Amino acid sequence: MTASFIPPQRILMGPGPSDVPQRVLDAMARPTIGHLDPTFVELMEQIKAMLRMAFQTQNALTFPVSAPGSAGMEMCFVNLVEPGDKVIVCRNGVFGGRMLENVKRSGGVPVIVDDAWGTPVDPQKVRDAFKANPDAKVLAFVHAETSTGAQSDAATLAKVAQEHGALTIMDCVTSLGGTPVLLDAWGIDAAYSGSQKCLSCTPGLSPVSFSERAIARIKARTTTVQSWFLDLNLVLGYWQSAGKRTYHHTAPINPMYGLYEALVMLEEEGLENAWARHRAMHETLKAGFEAMDLKYVVEASSRLPQLNAICVPEGIDEAAIRARLLSEFNLEIGAGLGDMAGKIWRIGLMGHSARQENVEYCLKALKACLS
Repeated sequence: MTASFIPPQRILMGPGPSDVPQRVLDAMARPTIGHLDPTFVELMEQIKAMLRMAFQTQNALTFPVSAPGSAGMEMCFVNLVEPGDKVIVCRNGVFGGRMLENVKRSGGVPVIVDDAWGTPVDPQKVRDAFKANPDAKVLAFVHAETSTGAQSDAATLAKVAQEHGALTIMDCVTSLGGTPVLLDAWGIDAAYSGSQKCLSCTPGLSPVSFSERAIARIKARTTTVQSWFLDLNLVLGYWQSAGKRTYHHTAPINPMYGLYEALVMLEEEGLENAWARHRAMHETLKAGFEAMDLKYVVEASSRLPQLNAICVPEGIDEAAIRARLLSEFNLEIGAGLGDMAGKIWRIGLMGHSARQENVEYCLKALKACLS
């Protein structure tokens, strides 16, 4: 007979997922109820309210998509981009490139603003792109580029879009819960994130939020949204707060329990305290790296505290070091992607992983492997 699967106990300090607290795992083990059960409907409302806190928004249309962050990204694009719409896409890493793919597959006309990997999006390049393309309807950018550890100035980029009458789509998969994400203050129209990073839930849910301007654009569409599952016109029937819920899909009940508990924990800690914790752990990790003469990819002014991209020292087999960390220390760190494959390590300090004991353990293990 096939035995039950028992995973090893790892310390997760890669680019995601992050360590999941036992409290969240325990919540997910509670009895499954129906996705239209009145008790579950009440849970949905509470999750929406706590996500508004996390996103710092009053947007009524704020909820978790029943799929990973990539589906949250696709929901934003398939609903807000119609065939022929011009979209300015900022690409300074892997995930800006994925935004570009979504524009193309939605029938949009992409205008690409490229910046070097490891640097933030240049707002002046975005201004120039709008000047050359005044008919652009959407600006899309990654707030926290997971592939490089660079954070862009979302407030300035959103302001540029507003000045040109364009909507904004923002990827905050790695930033939500770890560094300030201020949708209303910045004027972001559509944002998507993931449950498995700084929120410290399991992978599989994608918190999203849409402004009233975004909803008006969706309702004014002249073409059908290309995705049935991600069509907000249909999803709203299930997630709306008033009236009878209509069946759209069977929500992942137990993962929703986990997300709820993770958001309760975030609420208990306090959002600003969570931001401060991620920053403090980053400073401790950075001091340890500097003592080992390890260099960061990103300049300090635009460096993400929760995603530390480190240059692999000359002559070191980066994959061998990662393999040894995993096999001998049960510690997972990430490799470089795309242009940075083989050149960097990505060390995450996200959610429950951003703890003093993890930082000390990571530095000790890495030092042992490099010596």
